[in-house]
Amino acid sequence: MELSVKGQHVDVGDALRDYVEEKLEALKSKYFNRVTDAAVTFSRDGHYLFRSHVVFHVGHGVKVQGTGSNADAHAAFDEAAMRVAKQLSRYKDRLRDHHERLEKTPESSFLTARDYLLQTEGLDIAADEQEETARPVNNGDHVIVAEATTSIPAMSVSEAVMRMDLADQDFMLFKNAKSDELNIVYRRSDGHIGWIDPSAEAGAPSLAGKAANAVASTARH
Repeated sequence: MELSVKGQHVDVGDALRDYVEEKLEALKSKYFNRVTDAAVTFSRDGHYLFRSHVVFHVGHGVKVQGTGSNADAHAAFDEAAMRVAKQLSRYKDRLRDHHERLEKTPESSFLTARDYLLQTEGLDIAADEQEETARPVNNGDHVIVAEATTSIPAMSVSEAVMRMDLADQDFMLFKNAKSDELNIVYRRSDGHIGWIDPSAEAGAPSLAGKAANAVASTARH
């Protein structure tokens, strides 16, 4: 497993680095031995606290991450690692099945898309929301665009919820393995999981809603 331990305005010494490596190797061996790489970042959370962010990559774009905050850097890392361990333990068997199934999936099942990062500083988004392209409004400032390539995998709705939960994200865009259409699952403000399926026929949303609630119930247990 490749491991990266970095500090943002925090001095990461050898003792802390060794502590992190030992803990993550133990976590990997206990829950999921197919972890390809891990990254741990330490930063400041206010004046008195340390913040630790742990990310595990479990192959084929599956990401597991957790964050912890404490006055002690070691304790902050332990909190983040505990969150990752809980996620791995929760989905251990499903991750194995998911990984083995994806290994047999042809590349044609993945969509390639462009991933853009837009800088909105200096833009009046409210004034421009009706336009197709946001335009700069402050003294000729320009939108800064970072462009990258990303893949959108084919999977079931329950697998998409699993990956969203593991990555601690608010939404997941995926290619529905049954309909071959782009779908989205997302976290609702009421705690349930929403599921958007553009290919659904009229009258089908209620069925999709029931399925999404079932998925949400499964994800919580």
